[in-house]
Amino acid sequence: MTTYLLAGGGTAGHVNPLLAVADVLRDREPDATILVLGTREGLEARLVPERGYELLFIDKLPFPRRPDKAAIAFPGKFRRAVAQVREYVAERGVDVIVGFGGYASAPAYVAARKTKTPVIIHEANAKPGLANVLGARWAAGVGVAFEGTPITGGRFVGMPLRREVVDLDRAAARAEAAEYFGLDAALPTLLVFGGSLGALRLNTAFGEGQDGAWRDVIAAGWQLLHVTGERSELPDPGAPGYVVRRYVDRMDLAFAIADVIVSRAGAATVSEISALEIPTVYVPYAVGNGEQALNAASAVQAGAAVLIADADFTGDRVRSEVLPLLADRERQHRMAVAASAVGTRTGAENVVAMIDEALSA
Repeated sequence: MTTYLLAGGGTAGHVNPLLAVADVLRDREPDATILVLGTREGLEARLVPERGYELLFIDKLPFPRRPDKAAIAFPGKFRRAVAQVREYVAERGVDVIVGFGGYASAPAYVAARKTKTPVIIHEANAKPGLANVLGARWAAGVGVAFEGTPITGGRFVGMPLRREVVDLDRAAARAEAAEYFGLDAALPTLLVFGGSLGALRLNTAFGEGQDGAWRDVIAAGWQLLHVTGERSELPDPGAPGYVVRRYVDRMDLAFAIADVIVSRAGAATVSEISALEIPTVYVPYAVGNGEQALNAASAVQAGAAVLIADADFTGDRVRSEVLPLLADRERQHRMAVAASAVGTRTGAENVVAMIDEALSA
């Protein structure tokens, strides 16, 4: 019986791919021991036990970015974290470590090297994180969600996706989705969303207000499903064909009704949309080191998506660039076909195949 230790956490971008791989392992090998390594502060502290997996804790250990007291204390704390992982490996008889980035991963990678335990890494972003860059130097295999990710030994495996996305039959679910959102299944639908907290730029460009383009979308014969984010105070005009939701817990149904999407470009978002082959306009979040624009790059290069910079995205830009896309069904078809070349629904299975290779080597 194999014992797997999956390391990662902190954010949904790390936890969700981890859980997708864990589910595939459990489905095919019910007697296996699947352990998850994380922190008490990250999302994994809630999501992992809810999914039925045992969570092993190490202390949260952010990498110091400046020479301060935290930087001085970091080496000692890191050694203690590595020692914790080594104890878990020995006590639980871990056969392989699978890392997904985040606070728990770097100590796990170092512990794997010291205990000669094979390690597999999955990098979800087009710009790899520090922990994965470190571990890739001695990993048995490195899988990436996006072609061209600059990491040692990286090979494209795609993103391990949520089961509700993997199993989604968009055509079969369209009627249910239309009823769920109060839309007409026979009319084309534009889905706009910016993540759980929303995106002010998208809300301003489409929403009720002087610049808002929602009326133009409706006038073009389309419906608009606008997910504004939980913190948004954007008013709902209550207009036919324009559905405003603060939050949607059935994104599978939102994807089922969507014929075109306008969204941010988080790694999971791009991967899910590409796998579902939906034409998309990405408006990358303009904070950080340009990670979201890099995430969208392969889809844009393939012709599956259009990218508009956050600073340029206005109601006028919707009218000049998004509305012509809505009017061009042939272009939408070409984009959907192109998406099939950059997206995959088998990311979790591909990572599991890498794990099997490491165990059999």
